[in-house]
Amino acid sequence: MQTIAILYQAKLPPIKGGIQKPMKPGGYSDSGADIAYELEKNGIRIVTPISKPNIKTDLDWVFPDTKKGIQNALDKGANTFWLNTVLYKKHEIENYFNRDFKFIGQLPSQVDIYDDKYFTNELLRKNKIPIPKTKLISTENLTIYTLDIDFPIVAKPIRGRGSQGVSLIRNQKELDDKLNKIFSNNEYGNTVYVEQFLNGQEITVTVMPSGNYLIDNQEKIYKNPWCLPAVKRFNHKDGIAPYNGIVAVMKNSSVLENKELNSRKIIEVYRQCEKASELLNIKAPIRIDCRADENGNYFLFDLNMKPNMTGPSRPHRQNQDSLTLLASRKIGWNYIDLLKNMIKQSWKASC
Repeated sequence: MQTIAILYQAKLPPIKGGIQKPMKPGGYSDSGADIAYELEKNGIRIVTPISKPNIKTDLDWVFPDTKKGIQNALDKGANTFWLNTVLYKKHEIENYFNRDFKFIGQLPSQVDIYDDKYFTNELLRKNKIPIPKTKLISTENLTIYTLDIDFPIVAKPIRGRGSQGVSLIRNQKELDDKLNKIFSNNEYGNTVYVEQFLNGQEITVTVMPSGNYLIDNQEKIYKNPWCLPAVKRFNHKDGIAPYNGIVAVMKNSSVLENKELNSRKIIEVYRQCEKASELLNIKAPIRIDCRADENGNYFLFDLNMKPNMTGPSRPHRQNQDSLTLLASRKIGWNYIDLLKNMIKQSWKASC
């Protein structure tokens, strides 16, 4: 019988190439607890760190992604690990890939590569997927770089998380001030990713991996990655969608209307998102943020290998639909339907 343990991020990931990926407070234990509670109340077998977890205490429901935490889950009978954490090469969970366990989430080695926004976007560009103009600025080229992108621009961490640390920059002075601030506190490492600002509509597309799904009570097989309905973002702050830890996505996001969902430009951006997901060999949902130019043509500007999976499972978190859940509701899935379909895509590392 499948028995699931949900892992959360217990510590900062290692610095890679001088770049530090920031850590979400709580390490996704909030969404992990949402997942665990929703599964348990729907009769899906899970294990938790304590026998009677408190509904409001996130850490009662999830295990740290450490050797000790994983072993604790195993001792309690887990045979499936939900990787609701930040992954990277040589993550502790890789030590269990040679055993007969299942996993829900991405391959750590893949995340390690594609968490680098610049590397990923250059890969997409080389495969003729539309990406905004980009530039890397580091402490090494700070005094000699040539921007070659008209203002306004967007500055962001290379290994960022959502919109944390992302800023709209309107002129050279603002850019100089931003770079000095970032490099002086070293919060995001020694390199900043700069890209063209697109002033059109912003949407988020969740792409599901190939596999067998249950939609409208019917099994459907997708041989390739496929897109959930696009979600538009609004009420931006200084041109940037606010971090969902500050503003719940339900307050600034909604699924596009049917007419726009069926439009040529949205269908084309789906095609590009699916192509990108196939290149990345995804094993779980990813989230791709896209923005239109003045002509309404969409560009993929941020690919997130670890989309948030919060949900309204617990009474005190009824406003916690994630962007992926908002999209899922459009095809008739509620939170448990989304989670069950993610479980159906669980995989063994030996396969």
